[in-house]
Amino acid sequence: MVEEKSEPLRRLPRAQRREQILTAATEAFARSGFAATSLADIAAQAGITRVILYRHFDSKTDLYQAVLDRMCARLEAHVDEPVGGFTDASIDGLLEAAAESPAGFRLLFHHAVREPEFSDRIEKFRADITAAAFLQISALVPDEALARWAAQLAPVVAIEAIIAWLDSGQPDPVQAAARVRQAVMGVVGAALASNVDGSFPNPATMEGPAS
Repeated sequence: MVEEKSEPLRRLPRAQRREQILTAATEAFARSGFAATSLADIAAQAGITRVILYRHFDSKTDLYQAVLDRMCARLEAHVDEPVGGFTDASIDGLLEAAAESPAGFRLLFHHAVREPEFSDRIEKFRADITAAAFLQISALVPDEALARWAAQLAPVVAIEAIIAWLDSGQPDPVQAAARVRQAVMGVVGAALASNVDGSFPNPATMEGPAS
């Protein structure tokens, strides 16, 4: 009986191997989170041995932090510091960062934000957006409490709208940013409205598309 031998790993330049590991780790961590993902999972995802992985990263924590730093750098490259609140460019930038690395975007805003050891940077990003959004929205919404409500909600709506867009297969990318902006403006409109009618339309009474 002839014993099968596995193919030897192709040698890569150190920087290229590190990127390969970071990409694989981003996918693995986004799928299962930090606690449920092992270094063996990441090595398997990357198609390498744990020995090679340890040549680049000392521990799972070290690797996870490197993954978050890489995605935060990508986010910062696409989104300017939110000084004046939401702009068309900031929504465009969030979408571009998400499309460039869907797993990294989900990792930042669905996993890392819930992990106390790693959440500080993401919480600061959200706090900065919320503070900037309040300055912007309070100029439109005279009721301070409602302006604060909208400012807290608007960044959540923007981020969740983008993640829903990713999860839906990135439909109609040309109009995606406009739809996210419309969702955010819906929050502002709700804060501005008086005598709000919160009833959903009844599908049975709605006309379908013209044939």
